[in-house]
Amino acid sequence: MRILEEVKRWLAEITEIALLLVALGIVIEILFGPETVPFFGQVVPNLTAILGTLGENGLVGLIALSIILWLFYRKKAIA
Repeated sequence: MRILEEVKRWLAEITEIALLLVALGIVIEILFGPETVPFFGQVVPNLTAILGTLGENGLVGLIALSIILWLFYRKKAIA
C-alpha cells in the first residue's frame, strides 16, 4: 500500500507542475504574443477552443466541467 501512496503523491506533484506550466504559458503568451514563444505553443487559443466546446455542448459541457473541477478540488483536499 505504501507504493500506491507514493505513486499518488508523485502523480499529484506532476499534475501540479503541469497546471503551473499552463498558467505560465498563458501569462507569457499574453505578455509577448503567441508568435514569440515557441516552447509553449498556442496555449490561449487551445484553452479558448476547449471552453468553446464545453459551452456548445450545453448541459453535457456543464457536467463535464463540474466533474473536472470536482477532481481538482478533491485532489487538493487529499494532498
